[in-house]
Amino acid sequence: MSEPEQQPPAREAAPQAEATLDVTIVLPVQTADGCVREVIEALGAELTRQGRSWECVAVFDGVRGSAWEEAAALELENPEQVRPLAFQQRFGESACLSAGLERARGRVIVTSPQYVQIDPAELGAMLSAIDGGADLVVPWRKPRVDPVLNRLQSACFNLLIRRIIGAPFHDLNCYLRAMRREALAGLAIYGDMYRFLPVVAYRQGFTVEEVKVRHVREWGGAGIFGLGVYVRRAIDIAAVVFLTRFTLQPLRFFGALGGLFAFLGGALAGGVLVQKLLIPEAGVWNRPLFLLGVMLFVLGVQVVGFGLVGEIIIYTRASALREYRIERVYEQPDAEA
Repeated sequence: MSEPEQQPPAREAAPQAEATLDVTIVLPVQTADGCVREVIEALGAELTRQGRSWECVAVFDGVRGSAWEEAAALELENPEQVRPLAFQQRFGESACLSAGLERARGRVIVTSPQYVQIDPAELGAMLSAIDGGADLVVPWRKPRVDPVLNRLQSACFNLLIRRIIGAPFHDLNCYLRAMRREALAGLAIYGDMYRFLPVVAYRQGFTVEEVKVRHVREWGGAGIFGLGVYVRRAIDIAAVVFLTRFTLQPLRFFGALGGLFAFLGGALAGGVLVQKLLIPEAGVWNRPLFLLGVMLFVLGVQVVGFGLVGEIIIYTRASALREYRIERVYEQPDAEA
């Protein structure tokens, strides 16, 4: 009989570590065949060449296999720089980033996919942008090397983000990002929000820059995603729009939506009533349009009510909320008496 697979020891959640290094690479690993050694050695060699101290926190999202074995071997070779940890089950990339941030000791956080997606030499330009004052740096793969169908779908997704949300980014699907530790700690990371971190940071007033990088590889093949993927992306975009524009003004969102429903319902029901006045023998209660109009009107009133409840909650908590972010304060020293 083969020996049972040895599970990694459970590690308790730790408070956020003190920043003592230049860069922490947070590497979420989603599949057992992730190229962990290749990523760590490539990015680490480039950071070493630039004279920056670094570490890598590899977070395994409920997977083991060859990727975990590579990470464990690298930890034995260099325990100060390679620090793998594993979840007992899948929690998603947002949870991986949160767990990596809690244990990161770098002043700059670099997130990487589980393979070498762009030329590691591009880290120099990205980190230079951070040194120049940027809070978060987003890569723009140009030119891209993946299939045309993938590029077309990605271009449509990013165009939709730019048109609806107004964030000037061209490649939100590239996850080799660099960000200041303080900026990442100030952003809420949950669900699929890791994909929209640059958008959320941009809308909250952080300085986000886009840097063109050389694309060298893409994981997976070409093809049309399932219908569920497109539905989830549409829901994610709607959530980002609401969170970045209407979190502190919910009545504007629910009021507009509810007003639209109420207007349509009133127009339909009103049209039927007008017909009844002009043609007395025409029925009302047995008309589907009249019933649909009444339902839409009632739905609109309820949606507006949701917005009012949200406004009441915001009002009661207004003293504890702060919508703005102070970058720096300019003050003249007090004159001596």
